[in-house]
Amino acid sequence: MSSPIFTKPARPLTWLITGCSSGLGLALTREAQRHGHTVIATSRQPSRTPDLVAEVEAKGGEWHVLDVDDLSAAGVLVEKLEASGRKIDVLVNNAGYVLFGAVEQLSDEERRRQMETMYFGPSRLIQALVPRMRERRFGIIVNISSGAALDGRDSMGGYAAAKAALDASTRVLAKEVSPFNIRLLTVWLGTFNTNIGNSSPMAEAPLPDDYKGSVAEKMMDAFKNGTFVGDGDADKAAKAIFEVAVGEGAGAGHEAERFLPMGRDMIPRVGLVRDQCAHALDVFEDIAGNVYAEKE
Repeated sequence: MSSPIFTKPARPLTWLITGCSSGLGLALTREAQRHGHTVIATSRQPSRTPDLVAEVEAKGGEWHVLDVDDLSAAGVLVEKLEASGRKIDVLVNNAGYVLFGAVEQLSDEERRRQMETMYFGPSRLIQALVPRMRERRFGIIVNISSGAALDGRDSMGGYAAAKAALDASTRVLAKEVSPFNIRLLTVWLGTFNTNIGNSSPMAEAPLPDDYKGSVAEKMMDAFKNGTFVGDGDADKAAKAIFEVAVGEGAGAGHEAERFLPMGRDMIPRVGLVRDQCAHALDVFEDIAGNVYAEKE
């Protein structure tokens, strides 16, 4: 099947956004509402942010409890919303945390928890919504990914693996559902002025002595001590992500794009990955092209 030109209805859209109690999720919620869209915001404990809940609801939105780690929560929430007439047009998978620790330091349980939040949780929401979007022949899914999925920093191996897993799945899904006018957008975030570092755990096992003075230790110390400062502005990022997702402003004419690097620090990182792939092909193209099976 050939992919049709992506179109969207000429009406306000209904957004379902995860992780709205702070940072980029909150900024995106405000940006979408500022443009007259309906937002269904979610977080694990809305009772901790009553002022934000009141703000969103005063502008015609809703706020629901959603723990993306809960195996049944995504399906239950989507069914509840759709049954009551709130047809979800845009899903933004934003909730998450960073597990810090050298790769050899991470326990199996820690890796599984990270994967549950960053890969399985968003996947369950996607799986609950794609059939409905397919039936309606319209939908936008935005995954807030990270530069770590392309080139993870030392001490972020567990996080990088989880983000890369969702990115890879999303690449395939985008091919499968584009004929149904469903768009997938992966946002590769650099560092931003959110509190994700403050809410993210360190590996339980001690860092081996051989890593003393390493980049991994320095990264972990910076986040542990609260001295790490992101370069990007979350409000500016929210505006850009909104426009690219809906094909307006800076995103007009770019509706077919599937990847959005976000942040000045992402420019050299994307370039590095591009150059590494090109270098590998330059060095090994002859080998790659000469391991074919001989045909009789």
